[in-house]
Amino acid sequence: MHKKSKEAGKISSLGMYIHVPFCSTTCDFCAFYQERPSKKGFDLFFKGLKREMDYFSTDSSFSTIFIGGGTPGLLGPEQIMRLGEIIHTQQLEKSIEWSVEIAPSEITAEKLKNLKEIGVNRISLGVQTFDPQLMKELGRDHEVDRALKAYQLIREAGFLSVNIDLLFGAPGQSLGMWEEDLMKAVQLDPDHISTYCLTFEEDTALFVKLSEGKVKIDPEKEAAFYERAWEFLPQHGFPQYEVSNFAKPGKTCLHNLNTWAMNDWLGYGPSAASQVGGVRRKNLANLEEWSGQWERSGKAKFAEFEKLQAYDLACDAILFGLRMNQGINLQEIGRKFQIEEVYFRETENFFQSLEKEKMMEKNDHWQLTTKGRILADAIAKEIPFEQSFSK
Repeated sequence: MHKKSKEAGKISSLGMYIHVPFCSTTCDFCAFYQERPSKKGFDLFFKGLKREMDYFSTDSSFSTIFIGGGTPGLLGPEQIMRLGEIIHTQQLEKSIEWSVEIAPSEITAEKLKNLKEIGVNRISLGVQTFDPQLMKELGRDHEVDRALKAYQLIREAGFLSVNIDLLFGAPGQSLGMWEEDLMKAVQLDPDHISTYCLTFEEDTALFVKLSEGKVKIDPEKEAAFYERAWEFLPQHGFPQYEVSNFAKPGKTCLHNLNTWAMNDWLGYGPSAASQVGGVRRKNLANLEEWSGQWERSGKAKFAEFEKLQAYDLACDAILFGLRMNQGINLQEIGRKFQIEEVYFRETENFFQSLEKEKMMEKNDHWQLTTKGRILADAIAKEIPFEQSFSK
């Protein structure tokens, strides 16, 4: 059962994440757990999902849902309806934001109709790039025309909000090519645009190329890509609200905001992560083991399991909050997680030193400047949490 934890702070909203692990092909940059689609695999997934949701029943209502993968779009129309039936066994708020990630190659009008019928109101389309050559370099299995047609189908279906994912920093990509992708995305007029820097994760084809010296990481070039998006997208009607995310007014991703604020979310499916009731955990990254555990023992097993204290969540709220354009208010975080103000002194001093270096500024919130945002990850590693949140 999901219960509120005094140590973890009050729950202001509850998110649901479902990991659909199926992919027909593996993109060169992808390190997420995935399985080839099969009848046996789908049966294991739905059987395990139903048991898992029953096991972790909660008295709280979900305010956001995000279905990712993998490629949830691989589910057929009947399977989409089955997924909806399982989700609707839970308590859902009437104004829920319900997002689904979809790859362009898997979209059909019938699937979109069924997604809308079960309650989905937000689609995140994994375009990545509008450049045909880069598409091949990334190992994507769809053509640019297919992505454009998929977007049109989504719009015709009438979803409340549509996001486009774009990726930059790919081998061979120039700043001019990146600007072309940004322009084409803006011309489609979505509600939200996410821009991600290509990362070289272990156990991916791109990581092998990196280790063999076939591709190289260029931090200065990556910084230029970041800064161009930060300048270009707000000028074209997409204000930035987080390092990698831009949205029209009222179209921010509520599920992500809930997660970044260190509110609770329940993750279902193999390899899905949860943060709930003062515990952070990650499911088994194996479809058969995850689904079969209910038959073998009737209990849940986890690949990772960590009990959290209030200051753990406060630290993470600061780390993720600094990625937000609005920044953070240390007093508000202290009140939320019941942390006394004295424990923020070292953090405040650190921020003041960054302010002198023009990397932070303060109004009622501490905010990273453009200079600081480029170094956000490095700054996060230097924040003196051990001194600030010592018991």
